[in-house]
Amino acid sequence: MRVSEPQLMTPAVTPHNDRAALSVQTVVVRDKKHAMKTWLKVTIIAAAVLLVLGIALGTVYFSGRNVATVQTGKAQNSDLTAVVSASGEVRPKTYVNVGANAFGKITHLYVKEGDRVKKGQLVAQLENVQSSADVNATRASLEAAQTDAIAAEAGYKTALADLNRAKADAQRNKLDWDRAQALYKDALIAKSEYDNRQNAWLVADAALAQAQARVAQNKAQVDSAERHVIQNRANLTRVSDVLQKTTYAAPFDGVVTNLPVREGETVVIGIQNSPGSTLMTIADMSVITAEIKVDETDIVNVKLGQPAEVSIDAIPNKTFKATVTEIGDNAIVRSTGVSTSQQTSASQEAKDFKVVVTLQDPPQNLRPGLSATAKITTATRNNVLTIPIQALTVRTQGDLDAAKAKPGSVQAAERQATASKDDKDKKEIQGVFTIRNKKAEFVPVQTGIAGTTEIEVTSGLKPGDEVITGSYKILRTLKPGATVKVDNSAPKKEVEST
Repeated sequence: MRVSEPQLMTPAVTPHNDRAALSVQTVVVRDKKHAMKTWLKVTIIAAAVLLVLGIALGTVYFSGRNVATVQTGKAQNSDLTAVVSASGEVRPKTYVNVGANAFGKITHLYVKEGDRVKKGQLVAQLENVQSSADVNATRASLEAAQTDAIAAEAGYKTALADLNRAKADAQRNKLDWDRAQALYKDALIAKSEYDNRQNAWLVADAALAQAQARVAQNKAQVDSAERHVIQNRANLTRVSDVLQKTTYAAPFDGVVTNLPVREGETVVIGIQNSPGSTLMTIADMSVITAEIKVDETDIVNVKLGQPAEVSIDAIPNKTFKATVTEIGDNAIVRSTGVSTSQQTSASQEAKDFKVVVTLQDPPQNLRPGLSATAKITTATRNNVLTIPIQALTVRTQGDLDAAKAKPGSVQAAERQATASKDDKDKKEIQGVFTIRNKKAEFVPVQTGIAGTTEIEVTSGLKPGDEVITGSYKILRTLKPGATVKVDNSAPKKEVEST
């Protein structure tokens, strides 16, 4: 049996139904138009809100690009100390290298390195066989010459006695001759008597001349003997000096700090530019100094008598009081260690100056050559106006004039390719940036001494002024009149990933 499909019932169309349907369609169309107007209004309002928000965000963003975040510090009164720091090594104030004064073999060393010695104490001995023999021979010659001198002196005195006797005989015979002449004239004596007295006077006069010549001869012999004595005494001094140079004694109380030789070695004396052998070094450790090298930019502030603190690497966590006792006049080239006075040409390398500071109450365990660092106090100021040293900066007069003509903003200070060479000759002005009305204002300042972290300001600021201290990049590129924002919070440390 076949089932028939259901038949769709189509309502009958009447005029009344047509009007109703038309009314419904009209209402639907009206609702759709109202809904479209509502969504359009909402869309316009949303777009306007987004536009305003975008403008606001853009304004904030672009305005934020011209605001620099800076760190600041205060200008305040405090005590300030200027310190010059330099490194060097410990050295005794007095030390001597005992060098070889003669050629020979070392037979005895009476000390070892580190021993303390007294002045005059025997420390070394060289072989002295030949020099001792020379001294003995010369001493014997001297004694023989002295004996000859004594004999010559005795002969001289004998000759003087003979001369006096001859003078007396000559005078007596002269008187007899004079009387004989008078008697013979009066014919009171014979001619033979007259001739005898005349001959006696002539003989006495000749004996007197002979005695005078003998005195002169003995006097010359005495002078010759004395010269021989002087000559042999000089020879004895020479050979004694040679002998003495084979024996070495300590020149002062001290410590043997270096002993490069051993018994049995042969040492030589220096010849022209060739240095001789060094037997040992003796240092007076009662006065200890630190010899440091101060940079040429700091040496102008160092003066004699200034206090210093010395720290020694071998004695950590302890400082020693010291005083500046010596300042070098010649610069020393840092790379070569040679004084500029010894160079034949000028050098543009970095230079240092030698400064010696004397330690007060040095410990007994100090040794020459220990590394040391000295901090010299070059100036002290009490209750002066100071600022952090990193706040100090420099601007050219041209930059300041340009900022006054047209206020700048924070941006990298770019070098203009068209800048002339004369720009390098612009006057540089030292100053700081202060914050006034949230803007950076450049203030020229005059400075005094500089401490470790602060510097003295003598003019341009007053206590309480807020100065910009960083960052370094901001200070380097900051322009006068730029808007700034202060953020003195500590920078966050990066956490290491594990």
